[in-house]
Amino acid sequence: MRSIGQMARDSGLGVSALRFYDRTGVLVPARVDPVSGYRWYGCAQLEEARLLARLRRAGMPLADVRLVLAGWSGADGDLVRELLQAHLRRLEADLSDARSEFSTLQGLLARRENTMTSRRITVRLTTSAPDLAAALDAVRFAVGTDPELPMLSGVLFDLEGEALHVVATDRYRMAVARAETTGHSGPSAQVIVPAPLADAMRALLHHEGPVQLDVDGDRVTLETGDGQASGRCVDHDFPDYRRLVHLPTGRRALVDATAFRKALESGPVRTSEVREQGAASHDLSVLKVTHDGTVVVCDDGDDDQNHVAVNREFLLDALAAAGQDHVVLEFGVATAPIAIRLPDDEATFSILMPVRLDH
Repeated sequence: MRSIGQMARDSGLGVSALRFYDRTGVLVPARVDPVSGYRWYGCAQLEEARLLARLRRAGMPLADVRLVLAGWSGADGDLVRELLQAHLRRLEADLSDARSEFSTLQGLLARRENTMTSRRITVRLTTSAPDLAAALDAVRFAVGTDPELPMLSGVLFDLEGEALHVVATDRYRMAVARAETTGHSGPSAQVIVPAPLADAMRALLHHEGPVQLDVDGDRVTLETGDGQASGRCVDHDFPDYRRLVHLPTGRRALVDATAFRKALESGPVRTSEVREQGAASHDLSVLKVTHDGTVVVCDDGDDDQNHVAVNREFLLDALAAAGQDHVVLEFGVATAPIAIRLPDDEATFSILMPVRLDH
């Protein structure tokens, strides 16, 4: 007999996935301990579990998976072949439809770009070195590294009125911070500062006092009393981050950042076996909010559809970037992003996309 942990390691299915497939009757353990509820699997079930993992990675619907497993265990090769071929035809049809839609979208995008008039933007403003340093520190961890998405490879400087918003995202997390400005001359503007240039700017911000930021066409320059950092902006459009940060109202919890970080580092983790958030697998922390407002890292046997699973590394990065003794965690439903906010600064925050537990 294999324990559920051994079955997870040997089959490629996560522990939470095995529990899900037990509850749905797709892969029922050979024995369940009547006292502890612990699941045990027979050796013959390993082949079915590995088959199940492959079928789900291929995107086969659960209803068809049941039939494939039934045909497999009954040695009904014809049924299995027909189901596999039918699913393959569906995938090919979906891919053809997707290619057609993307071709149409590419044409619409090209026409839209052709109708936009290009203009040279010149903006100059002053901000304080500590404010800009704090803003860059708050968002740097969320800068993307995917070479196929160059628009996410830097920090957005959103210059509007008396405020400078700096934003970074890699699709799975986003961080936003604000620095007050004075002497803003010129129109509102958005420029993407490449990550190396943003780091060079941050290295100059080690003193008190004002600094000057200039945008002239496709170049951005930061001047301080100790030097200058200048370079070309990323020649792409940044996503409309304002549309992405309006989260539905949820539960809010004030947590001690140090204690919560220790709970995450020493607490139980689950492994996501599905390619999400830029990696083939990663450690997840499953969180819940208790009735008294405490945020708890769930143990491995605590399953509830209202619990929220997040990439533990991303959450630790967000807590470190916040740099405060206390943070506010904001939860919606299990599929909604988590917000990490500062208690005294609503303009500086980060959001993390949740990860599905059951696949």
